[in-house]
Amino acid sequence: MGELPLRNETDPKYHWHLNDIFDSDEDWEAIFTKVENNLPQLATLKDTLGESAKSLLTGLEFINSVGSELIKLYWYARMRADEDATNSDYQSRSSRAQSLLVKFEAETAFVEPEILALSEKTIGDYMTNTPELKIYQHYFTNLWRQKNHILPPKEEEILARAGQIIEAPHSIYGMLNNADMVFPEITDENGKKVQLTHGRFVPLMQSRDRRVRKEAFEGFYNTYGKVKHTTTALLSAQVNANIFSAQTRKYDTAREAALARNNIPVSVYDSLIDAVNSKLPAMHRYVTLRKQMLGLPDLHMYDVYVPMVDAVENKYTFEDSKEIVKEALKPLGKEYVEKLSRGLDSGWCDVYENKGKRSGAYSCGVFGVHPFVLLNHQDTLDSLFTLAHEMGHAMHSFYTDATQPFIYSDYSIFVAEVASTVNEALLMNYLLNKVTDRKQRMYLLNHYLEEFKGTVFRQTMFAEFEKTIHEKVESGAALTVDYLSNTYKALNEKYFGPEMIVDDLISLEWSRIPHFYLNFYVFQYATGYSSAIALAMGILEEGEKAVTRYLDFLKAGSSVYPIDILAHAGVDMRSPEPIVKALDVFENIVLELENLAAK
Repeated sequence: MGELPLRNETDPKYHWHLNDIFDSDEDWEAIFTKVENNLPQLATLKDTLGESAKSLLTGLEFINSVGSELIKLYWYARMRADEDATNSDYQSRSSRAQSLLVKFEAETAFVEPEILALSEKTIGDYMTNTPELKIYQHYFTNLWRQKNHILPPKEEEILARAGQIIEAPHSIYGMLNNADMVFPEITDENGKKVQLTHGRFVPLMQSRDRRVRKEAFEGFYNTYGKVKHTTTALLSAQVNANIFSAQTRKYDTAREAALARNNIPVSVYDSLIDAVNSKLPAMHRYVTLRKQMLGLPDLHMYDVYVPMVDAVENKYTFEDSKEIVKEALKPLGKEYVEKLSRGLDSGWCDVYENKGKRSGAYSCGVFGVHPFVLLNHQDTLDSLFTLAHEMGHAMHSFYTDATQPFIYSDYSIFVAEVASTVNEALLMNYLLNKVTDRKQRMYLLNHYLEEFKGTVFRQTMFAEFEKTIHEKVESGAALTVDYLSNTYKALNEKYFGPEMIVDDLISLEWSRIPHFYLNFYVFQYATGYSSAIALAMGILEEGEKAVTRYLDFLKAGSSVYPIDILAHAGVDMRSPEPIVKALDVFENIVLELENLAAK
């Protein structure tokens, strides 16, 4: 593995094309100045929106045009900063863009209260007399739904101006986790010294050498143990910020407030936890199978990533992965694959890890440009699936941006993981259909189980942890290192079952999960995965009709409530049925792998 290269030592062929947003930093500065100068003009719209249909339309169009340029400013600076967290210039630009976004939100805080001051009849008359306003109908309907939780203009402005403070724990954690954390060197299976990094952690945990796994595990979490008081303070601050925002908007709980934004009933969250808890015996059976297949006298937390099948993983270069993903996604139709291929070959992706680069992977849609995808490709099966996953996000953004106006261009987080997981399910189906070797099939089934474990069981465990710690603070108590660690360890013991030795160090894992700073985001991985399995099976079984419904889903953005657009696509998440069906699939895979292993 060796030392990571600097950014300027990596091949530009594998860099994303951020100059598709701005040709240069100077162009970024010019638009920054333009947007900054437009902010006072936004303030002049105050008390004018309701005067006439024309004033409402003109005001909304101007606000959205400024917002569109601001998104470009933010993502350009953010992605440049993510290329190398040690680059102080881009860190500064990213901070400036975030500050400008907060100012924009403050200057436009009057908009929703002002629209809500108008009667529904008045808005209806405006839309009748000025058809250009009809595009905002869902926006208006959604505002009326939340009317009791939108504050008077002055209070909205104060809350908007506090936005950067509310987001501070997340930002500070990101800098700590990505820039300041220094992990130790360990000795790999070839006897060479390698430095632990976020990108190398999982590959090292997949080593066939148990000593390497144990050293990586201990080195990683002992490092987090050194900053556990800092991460406790940061997570506590984030939880309190979530609760503050919820209470200010007159919600009973932070969870209710977070779900209400997308019109998701709290019962959907609770039924997920209940359904997964009811299926924990299947998870425990998987743990027993893992212990048996690895031939271990006992199973530790550092044994949960290593493949259960020996010497079958192939090397998947990025070029290989691109071609496999294109083939696997052919059930989505010729047009989908052509557009995806064009994106893969025209600078959507930033592929390889370099020193200071943000860990993990993500996709973002930049309205008016195209999506971008950050990867840290490792030539593994996991990286192949990550590419399919992130390109699912990217294509969701692509279709939404091509179909919807700016106001509906950011699809709900409740459906954010659906398109990515549909791609993964289709990729798995493609690979399983091609495989003929028994051990290779076993390996793929193992990978499928790992996806279920990581996306349904693990993310639901995260969701249960997040629910528990918010309820703790909402009851008037404080979060401490011991409470967070003991709660997290107890959840691991419940989810993994009696065959797993839950090492003390895993109690610190909560401190390395950035999604805990995203305000009840993680449960949607599990609901999204469950609905995606149903959608993928429908696409494979029904063909064109299911594809048409699915593309409607991709194109909808936030122009329809997420629960409703999923139902249109064929999955009703108001029912626990999709979750139960997904977990039944998990159980069947465990049984098949048991049978294959016994042969």
